[in-house]
Parts: sequence; C-alpha cells; structure tokens
Amino acid sequence: MDDNQFPVTTPVKSDSNTIAALTWVGGIFFGFIPSLIVFLLKKDDPFVLEHAKEALNWSITVMIGYAISAVLTVILVGFLGIFLLGLANVVFCIIAAITASKGEAYRLPYVLRLIK
Repeated sequence: MDDNQFPVTTPVKSDSNTIAALTWVGGIFFGFIPSLIVFLLKKDDPFVLEHAKEALNWSITVMIGYAISAVLTVILVGFLGIFLLGLANVVFCIIAAITASKGEAYRLPYVLRLIK
C-alpha cells in the first residue's frame, strides 16, 4: 500500500465524497473549524472521518507554522514563511479536495499526525 493513502474498507458514496471535499475547501477559508466540525459529527462514515482527521492534522500543522513565522517576522524571514505556508495550504487543500471528490484516500506529506 502506498504511504500517502489510508485504507477505506467500505464503498464510498457520493455524499461522502462531497462532504470530504468540502471539508478540505473549508480549510482554505476557515482554518481548522470545518474539519473539527466534520470530525465531531461524522463518526459513522469512515471515509469522511479519515479525511476530517487528515484535514484537522493539516490545519494544526499550518497554524503552528504560522505561529513560528509570525515570531520570525522580527528578522524578516517570517514574511516569506507566511507566504509559502499560505501557498502550500491552498495547493495541498485543493489537491486533497479533488482526490476526496473522486472517492480516493489521500495523505498529505509533512503533516504532524496529532489526531489518530
């Protein structure tokens, strides 16, 4: 099995694909809030739950990166970090949303896996 994918044992429904994709898109605009809501409310759907966990882990990782970059703005390196983190957030969330809408599992690279 590929390291960037997690197992899904049940067939994926269209509603599940949509909710998982919207969780990722919501992460672009609202941070960790959409993924936390979906994580708490959709425990009965393993596909959506796995995407919500991954999106929540990604959001936490991005927030930590923003905090570090904010501290580093004192020496002007943080501005580059904030820009690159924002760009990576948009790109990875779009890739994950497209993958989720196809009904496929996706794991992002460089993520702190705090929620298991």
